[in-house]
Amino acid sequence: MSRGGSSRLNSRSAVWSVTVAVFLMSVIDADAYSCHEVRTAFQLRQVGPLSRVPETPGTDVDLLICKHKGPSCCTRKTEQSYQVAVKRETLQNVQSYSYEPKHLFSTHANAFQEMFRSLLSFSQGHLSSLLEDTYLSLFHHARPHVHQLFSSLSQYLHGANVSVETTVQRFFNSIFPLVYEKLINPDMEGSLMEGSEISDCLRTIRQDVNPFGYHPALMAEELAGALGAGRQLGLALKEGVEAMNATEHASFTKDCEKNLVKMMYCSHCRGLTLFKPCLGYCLNVMRGCLASLSELDQPWRQYINLLEQLTHAAAGKHSLELALLGVTGHINEALLYAQLHGPLITATVDKVCGLSTGEPKGMQPSTSPEVTTPSMTSASSAAPTQFPSDQELQQFAHLRGPFPLKPSKNNKHNLKTFSREFLLHLKPIKSFFMILPNTLCRGDAAVEDSTCWSGQDVVESYVSKVAEPGLYGQRQNPEFKVRSMDPRVVEVKERLEHFNQETLERFPDLEELEEFGSGEEDGSTEECDDEDGCQNSGDGQEGNPHGGESIYTESTGRQPEENPSKPPPVRVIGGSPSAFWLQSCSFALLSAGLGLQWMLL
Repeated sequence: MSRGGSSRLNSRSAVWSVTVAVFLMSVIDADAYSCHEVRTAFQLRQVGPLSRVPETPGTDVDLLICKHKGPSCCTRKTEQSYQVAVKRETLQNVQSYSYEPKHLFSTHANAFQEMFRSLLSFSQGHLSSLLEDTYLSLFHHARPHVHQLFSSLSQYLHGANVSVETTVQRFFNSIFPLVYEKLINPDMEGSLMEGSEISDCLRTIRQDVNPFGYHPALMAEELAGALGAGRQLGLALKEGVEAMNATEHASFTKDCEKNLVKMMYCSHCRGLTLFKPCLGYCLNVMRGCLASLSELDQPWRQYINLLEQLTHAAAGKHSLELALLGVTGHINEALLYAQLHGPLITATVDKVCGLSTGEPKGMQPSTSPEVTTPSMTSASSAAPTQFPSDQELQQFAHLRGPFPLKPSKNNKHNLKTFSREFLLHLKPIKSFFMILPNTLCRGDAAVEDSTCWSGQDVVESYVSKVAEPGLYGQRQNPEFKVRSMDPRVVEVKERLEHFNQETLERFPDLEELEEFGSGEEDGSTEECDDEDGCQNSGDGQEGNPHGGESIYTESTGRQPEENPSKPPPVRVIGGSPSAFWLQSCSFALLSAGLGLQWMLL
């Protein structure tokens, strides 16, 4: 080939290369000045009407938030749409994370109340069965008073302003005329009409005559201790729901909304739709926006600790079940006590109410019929000083027959098992308010150790300091300043602190106990049940794996039977096991009933 031909060929190649380069540059330049990707992201995220995003970038746009030199795919209306969208999206994210604890509290509040209702219903049926089988003459007349007793206890568990002690004393006041007529003096049956002066007199002097011994006071103390923890547990769960409601409706300041737009959408204005915020930058923005909620961390942690202890106090040691099932045993013992001391009671009533009655056959009144007792507000109330002989006691031995049941190891549908499952769900949400900003920045929301958006430009890494959560930590926030706490969050914080303080005042022992479910305690109770001897009766430290008394024992103040300050209990010669065995067997019956109910559901 000649030199001239070669020269012409090179010239043609150069021209062709320049033409292709110019064409490619024109295509790239045309694409760079298109807002197509921004419009696509705007539409996919449903930010607003697509007409608010221009087709091509504009220059000298008067923007308030996403200011930068050069062309922009945003206008004032675009910014306004981004501001509305970012507030909605952030609030939805907060609500999605608060849904789990709110759902946990609301569903378990209903479930606990349903289990309490089942326990009350079972206990009422248990007592009715005792009265019908053993005290038939008393059964029909006492039914309204039994119903009123458990109705009031149910109201107390649901948070009503009801006194357990007053409820119990009112019950025994109401049944005393019936007991006096039908059990102590059956020969005078029909002479005491409801509403008569004599019936009113008997109800009025019941606590002074003390016909039931210390059993009413002991029953009131046990119920007040165990039911008090259950009542406070229900109130605590309601407090948790209220706290989550406030979180779901958190308000964002204008400064927060501005920084959220800057973090999430200002990169779109420059056509950089694929870059995520830097993790440190995201933490600063979210911690600034949620600084008020972070201030709930301390009272919230204390609240969760108290909630754990209340759950353990009400359900962890079967305290609530045993207290309710113990109602039947206490009333049985009280009725037996009244029968055994019939002559003394009759003599005293005859003097005070002016009622002359024949004396029961086979029993002689004491030479000192006066019955002097202290107030029945304590379980150590004194009893009459003279007791029937062993021969007289034997005629009532049939009233203490045990239930032919044994506790079952297979039943797991009881309050203790249910509470253990609830406590497992509580632990992950203890730090909810402190880690909420971190939670909102995890996953695809932000990136670390990679090219990311810093709020101003695309950078290799975020170099500014990351501020600590809370109002105090936000003093070092390089992105924006938090000026004050959200008034609504202030109200929630004060309410939580008030509830915590009130709970500790009512249950001071809660503060001293370790958190339930940690270390040895959780493992030691997993496979332990009543049949294995793990049940703690509250008398001393035996059977208590922690070496100390339970909340239930301390709150009720129940003393061992060997305490000399109490009157000696009435013993049945050759009788069956004690009242506690009756409670344990009754608990087995309750467990079987509840288990069957859960299986049917």
